[in-house]
Amino acid sequence: HVQLVESGGRSVPAGGSLRLSCVASGYTHMNYCLAWFRQVTGKEREGVAAIDSNGITSYEDSVEGRFTISKDDAKNTMYLQMDNLKPEDTAMYYCAAEPSARFPAPLEVLGIMDDLFGFWGQGTQVTVS
Repeated sequence: HVQLVESGGRSVPAGGSLRLSCVASGYTHMNYCLAWFRQVTGKEREGVAAIDSNGITSYEDSVEGRFTISKDDAKNTMYLQMDNLKPEDTAMYYCAAEPSARFPAPLEVLGIMDDLFGFWGQGTQVTVS
């Protein structure tokens, strides 16, 4: 079965950097659209960054230029490099995946919406102070 496991979250000072990883198993990574979401307790989950099967990336406006999403299909691993972190980036970060064939339009057109993704990890906490 499909399993996603995030790692890399921890507490960092404002202005610092972190790299989150998401290791996937149970499917062929290269045929999937992948994304990072984050959620603060009491607030809705929001899409942060996404990458489709062709490597085309999309970002939420507040992280554009600070976060970089990437993937290594050979390792079935996705990454989120986060630089110049701000306190408002504090959240639980989740990785998500969905077969590319199920998307009705390119991801950069649809937007990073959580109801597009069916497979989720358990999350890793990022705290910026």
